[in-house]
Amino acid sequence: MPLDEDVTRLAKGKNLATVVTLMPSGQPQAQLTWIDADDEHVLVNTEPQRQRSRNVARDPRITVLIHSDDPQDWAEVRGQVVETIAGDEARRHIDEVSRKYTGHDFTAPVGPHGRVILKVAADKVNTPRLLGN
Repeated sequence: MPLDEDVTRLAKGKNLATVVTLMPSGQPQAQLTWIDADDEHVLVNTEPQRQRSRNVARDPRITVLIHSDDPQDWAEVRGQVVETIAGDEARRHIDEVSRKYTGHDFTAPVGPHGRVILKVAADKVNTPRLLGN
């Protein structure tokens, strides 16, 4: 199923997102991050040893709140991580995402386990437009 037009626009733009996963105790963990999308998924690029990766490996439920500079322009995606992509594709992707946000390839050190893309399928989407605001 294609993503909502507002989700795609915001995720493909130079906007940040708050990514919320569930800790082993059930407590939410929220992190601000770069974001991307393909036609059907929100894409979160991270490292497999990071807490959010470990959280979704155990419990794939995830919420991504994408926000722009305009407080009335946002999209909340509640869903599941349906696929994790590692290797060269994930490394190429973080360079693409970095160029969107910084204008150059990703320069931070990449850990020994490389990068992964968390593909998020939406179960529920909220935007001001969908809520009638």
